[in-house]
Amino acid sequence: MKQELIVTEDGSSSIYIPEMDETYHSTHGAIQEARHVFIEHGLKKVNQPSIRVLEMGFGTGLNALLTAIECVDLSVRVGYIGVEAFPVEEEMINNLNYCSLIAGGCDSVFERIHQTLWSIPQEINKFFTLTKIESKIQDYAIDSDFFDLIYFDAFGPRVQSELWSEEVLQKMHCGLKQGGILVTYCAQGQFKRNLKTVGFEVQTFPGPPGKREMTIALKR
Repeated sequence: MKQELIVTEDGSSSIYIPEMDETYHSTHGAIQEARHVFIEHGLKKVNQPSIRVLEMGFGTGLNALLTAIECVDLSVRVGYIGVEAFPVEEEMINNLNYCSLIAGGCDSVFERIHQTLWSIPQEINKFFTLTKIESKIQDYAIDSDFFDLIYFDAFGPRVQSELWSEEVLQKMHCGLKQGGILVTYCAQGQFKRNLKTVGFEVQTFPGPPGKREMTIALKR
């Protein structure tokens, strides 16, 4: 699929896929969306010294980058698994501008994230260990009661409805520990009904700029 580099409203890069008419991040601001949804309403909601994170849709690595930087400030050890069926090409990664906008030693962290070999755990910093998995989420085996937090960052239901199905969400529910959290930018009604059907408790919060709502799902 053809990919085009774009600049979102907060000045940060994203990728546009003309074939799908879809972007990897919000056009209202890639970095501010990722911080609002996955850091403020995800990572910071898990009050533990050590957590396991699953990212569904590794994409540009922006969520991993922000997490790797933030977990140092929080003194939280993170074991992070990012699942991606179609890795972004190196040339596109090299043109993303995140590190011109993010402090905290971003350049070296972002470089290590993308130099890490697939399927091999790699310590990115003393608090953050990354494993990248090249796989469709439907084909990836998730251990039961394993993760504390899931970043659900797949392309939207309009273009990839199968990723927001009860079947996939049941897999997410099974993979979370009791008390675990699934967090996503999406607040679609059918998606939230699917979450409830598989056993999640669903909460709706104000979304990032340009989006009225976002969703947190709890495994009780």
